[in-house]
Amino acid sequence: MIILYVLGAFLLLFFGIGWWTSAPGYSGPKTDHFNGSKFLNGEGYEAQKFGDIIKWATTRTPGEWTEIGEDEAGYGSKPIANVSDSIQVITFINHSTFLVQTDGLNIITDPVYGKRVSPFSFAGPKRMRPPGIKFEDLPEIHAVLLSHNHYDHLDISTLKRIQQVFDPVFITPLGIDLYLNKNGITNTVPLDWWEGTQLSDSVKVDAVEAQHFSSRGMFDRDKTLWAGFVIQSPKGNIYFAGDTGYNTFFKEIGERYAPIKTSIIPIGAYIPRWIMSPVHVDPQEAIQIHQDVNSELSIAMHFGTFPLADDGYDDPIKQLNELVGDIPFIMLKEGERIVRE
Repeated sequence: MIILYVLGAFLLLFFGIGWWTSAPGYSGPKTDHFNGSKFLNGEGYEAQKFGDIIKWATTRTPGEWTEIGEDEAGYGSKPIANVSDSIQVITFINHSTFLVQTDGLNIITDPVYGKRVSPFSFAGPKRMRPPGIKFEDLPEIHAVLLSHNHYDHLDISTLKRIQQVFDPVFITPLGIDLYLNKNGITNTVPLDWWEGTQLSDSVKVDAVEAQHFSSRGMFDRDKTLWAGFVIQSPKGNIYFAGDTGYNTFFKEIGERYAPIKTSIIPIGAYIPRWIMSPVHVDPQEAIQIHQDVNSELSIAMHFGTFPLADDGYDDPIKQLNELVGDIPFIMLKEGERIVRE
């Protein structure tokens, strides 16, 4: 009898946490990628099921990571408040967090300043590198782009801090606005794929297709959309791919938004391929995306900060360096920036 009580308590706790961490779901008309209940990837691609995740978790062989503290890593210089009208400045902060400065606007992507990417402060993937720019050194933030609701891309504590300090607009895929609203962030603009919003007279942001999935708990799988973004500016279009597996729609993105001046494309969290391939490109596929969208220059992201899969810290870096040759696809160090004229 005691065993039954213990088992019941465990199950109650397990499902209670699963419910507590789950985010509100989107409701709206059916489309080719929303069946009325959940969102779908194009061409029927799906992320792996729960059983596959359990199999991976119990058989995985993680690569090597070494934690580096603030003293050893250092920080990049403080960004200027506004860039001149003749340039764009893109600063790599960490993981998928970039500061994009163009046409008088400061835009930040998937901002994460937390120590773990998890619903818990004591467990889950731990930060191995400090952010390249201190939060206190950020310039006025006018817009936040959120690609999806996974913890390594949507860090609610960071978002609340950004709202409190800067009060920007938060641009999200469909449904993520509901979670932000629930947490007191109300200046939100939800977008479907291929929809856009005007940030200023000269700058527009469109959400574009990505191949991924969404969830923050046990009961909200694919209840909100995932996306990439294209920042359209007279100084040049900037494509932020978000989290994605490889598919044919990248060519459409390249055609719709040509010419793309700069792309920000993920390269990490790709091993083992049997489970990661549908949702995370590897460095070779990242280069293919660069070519599909016909980008003038591409910058790597989604590496070097959090151990999310079985690739070690150096794996995506080494593989990209081996493959890239003279292709204009670069990696920045945390805190490093590039000026695009």
